Amino acid sequence: MTTFNKITREKIIEYLQQVEEPVLKEDIISLGLVREIEIDKKHVFLHMEDSSGDPKVREILKVNIQHVLELSGGVEEVTVHFSNVKTEEKNSTRQRPIPGIKHVIAVASGKGGVGKSTVAVNLALALQSLGARVGLMDGDIYGPNIPIMLGISSSKRPEGNAEGKILPLEAYHLKTISIGFFANPEQPVIWRGPLLHKTIEQFLHQVEWGELDYLIVDMPPGTGDVQLSLAQWVRLAGAVIVSTPQEVALSDVRKAVNMFRQLEVKILGVVENMTGPVFGKGGGEKMAEVLQVPFLGAIPLEAQIRECGDSGTPIVVAQPKSLLRGYFIQIAEAIRQTVR
Repeated sequence: MTTFNKITREKIIEYLQQVEEPVLKEDIISLGLVREIEIDKKHVFLHMEDSSGDPKVREILKVNIQHVLELSGGVEEVTVHFSNVKTEEKNSTRQRPIPGIKHVIAVASGKGGVGKSTVAVNLALALQSLGARVGLMDGDIYGPNIPIMLGISSSKRPEGNAEGKILPLEAYHLKTISIGFFANPEQPVIWRGPLLHKTIEQFLHQVEWGELDYLIVDMPPGTGDVQLSLAQWVRLAGAVIVSTPQEVALSDVRKAVNMFRQLEVKILGVVENMTGPVFGKGGGEKMAEVLQVPFLGAIPLEAQIRECGDSGTPIVVAQPKSLLRGYFIQIAEAIRQTVR
């Protein structure tokens, strides 16, 4: 193992990737368990989520973290602080219902590039076509795609009402909010945890959503701050996990499912996206069986879906009589039967 003289956050992360969570068998960085890293000369302070609530697991992690960092040759002292997600969520006074909204559903994935936002947009529109009142919240702060997929001009900005709440924009009668409505589309959003938490809280509780049967939240990929914030600020009716069929994506499905289970969020099911000759098929259904969660359906890899999303007219509204729309309707109906 190489050593480093100058202790940096990047180097700490590099070393912590060698530490495996004993229960989930993934490294603690990939699992998003490391929340804050502070460095004071040769003393490193870590604030971490408690992945299991088990004191024995915490002690194993603490010893392994100290061992790895102290072997680096640059760190002389390590302090590890754990906060228990489950305990905090049960006791939190901040987790509260959103007036007028019956159910909040997260659409998530363990990795990027699986078409999660496409599924979220078309699922929201499919639920709406079944007669439900639906809103769509873009929770992907770093990569907001909802404005493009709904064809909302970058020049449009949400306004406020007399009560100081944000009025969501609408497309296809779907109420929606996104950081993309506020940020410069040419500039990246470079925020740390506190700003992410604040934005999620505002989108949930300071937007005038009105009366909704479902608020669909398009989550960022992975298992990080936004997922934890969402579970902290509102009680979720469940999570839909999106994956492509190939093995490299399915390993991340397991991670995402385990994260939501730790947060005590019901898994509504797995959607296999981009199924077909390129990525194969059946992997998502098999993974759902292994994880003992519902399989909601498969969406084939078709150019029309991408083209419709890029043009700002999602497939569910662009091709009302197509088989592709039917796949999303089938998934929406399965969710509606579960979450009433």
